[in-house]
Parts: sequence; structure tokens; C-alpha cells
Amino acid sequence: MIIAWFAIAVICFVIGFALNKLFPADYKWFMRLRRPRWLTFEGAIPFIWISIFICGITSAAFLWQAQPATVNTWLLMVSYGIVEIAILAYTPVMTRLRNVRVGAIVGAIGFILGVILTAQVWQVSSLAGWLLVPYLLWSPVGTYVTWVMARLNPPEI
Repeated sequence: MIIAWFAIAVICFVIGFALNKLFPADYKWFMRLRRPRWLTFEGAIPFIWISIFICGITSAAFLWQAQPATVNTWLLMVSYGIVEIAILAYTPVMTRLRNVRVGAIVGAIGFILGVILTAQVWQVSSLAGWLLVPYLLWSPVGTYVTWVMARLNPPEI
């Protein structure tokens, strides 16, 4: 289990590192955006995402342990990667296009992909499925915050 978890964590990190290098985000632009007054928990968001990624990595490891090296498991591992890419695409896509509404759309797409992945994973391992629930709970919150920010920050022309 530890070897699978470590291997999956390394792959997750490599995907994130590669995407960050290929598609850097404009954090200065993002930090200048107006935010809703009720967004008092923004400082906690990085820790929330770290927890969600740890749960996702652990979910993938439990799935691998439940059904190691089958074609179905490999396809699900690719699906985990696709969901990770959708999650990580949020900031660079939004900041490069300088359009917060696009960020909300990317967030919604990630949530839909997460629902599909969770439904498939649950058929193999309910524990692995439960570990994806934090993402399914947080993703709509993050997407809603982004949607509200889109109304506060119209696209630049």
C-alpha cells in the first residue's frame, strides 16, 4: 500500500509540476481581483486543497490495492489524472485568459469529471469512493466563489 501511495503521489506531483511549468499562472493579476466580503476563509483554501489532494492520492492507492494492475484500474488511474489536470487547469486558464467566468466553467467541468470518477471508483472500492467526497463537497463551493468573483470582476477587453 505504501509503495502504491508513494508512486501515485509522485505521479500527481509530476503532473502538477509539469502543468505549472508549461502553463504558468499570473498570480499577480489573480490577487488584484475583487473578492466578495464574505470570503473570510481564503487563507484556508491552500490547506483545503492539500487535504483534497491527499484524499485523492489515498483514494487512488486504495483503488489500486483493491484491484491491482487490471485494465479497468489503469483506466481509472488515467481518469484520476484527468480530474487532477482539470483541477490544476483552473488558475492558469483563468489567469492567462484574464477571465474569472472561464475559471468558474473550468471548476464546474472538474466537478462533473469528479462525479463521474467517483461513481466509477465506488463500484470497485467504497473506501476509495468516500475519499473522493471531500473534493465533491469543496468543488461546488470553490466554483460558486469563482462565479461570484466573475460578477465582481468583468472580463478585460
